[in-house]
Amino acid sequence: MAKTKPGKKDLDSYTIKGTNKVVRPGDCVLMRPSDSDKPPYVARVEKIEADHRNNVKVQVRWYYRPEESIGGRRQFHGAKELFLSDHYDMQSAHTIEGKCIVHTFKNYTKLENVGAEDYFCRFEYKAATGGFTPDRVAVYCKCEMPYNPDDLMVQCEGCKDWFHPSCMGMTIEEANRLDQFLCSDCSSEDDAKRSLNAIPVSPSLEAKNDGDE
Repeated sequence: MAKTKPGKKDLDSYTIKGTNKVVRPGDCVLMRPSDSDKPPYVARVEKIEADHRNNVKVQVRWYYRPEESIGGRRQFHGAKELFLSDHYDMQSAHTIEGKCIVHTFKNYTKLENVGAEDYFCRFEYKAATGGFTPDRVAVYCKCEMPYNPDDLMVQCEGCKDWFHPSCMGMTIEEANRLDQFLCSDCSSEDDAKRSLNAIPVSPSLEAKNDGDE
């Protein structure tokens, strides 16, 4: 009769070798790539388990960097941007190098200082098809690009939209010196309003309207 193999047991945590950092399911980790020239892979730990020999493995859900995706890196992708993929794997826990934080896009833009372990994710990515969820995001500026948090943008006082200084024919230094900024559409509207305000309203017309009520 065949012997049944001793079962695997789920673990609540794993301490990264040579550190006091504890990894739990739900944490994001940096994993050693097979090619040492590459940056570490980023993954979310879904489950930690040990076999009967106490070999610890982690089930991970991979984050992809833009350049690893089918469409490649685009102009609006941030340097620390990742996509949460639908690609799962079992990996030896020994390949975990460290922990990191993958922020929501909103929280990332509020960080005072971006550290080496800080990343952000605003898209989920289907590894097989190259599809993204959401498949649409808000676009800004006249170049109609999604927001890249690494790029300085200026907000128009009129329409409250955001613009890249370069698209507005300004340098970043000039943009930094601005007290307030009006985009070309709003500044031409502003000129039109000023010329309208220069036309005096006839008081006799106003009086007539009041009398009709």
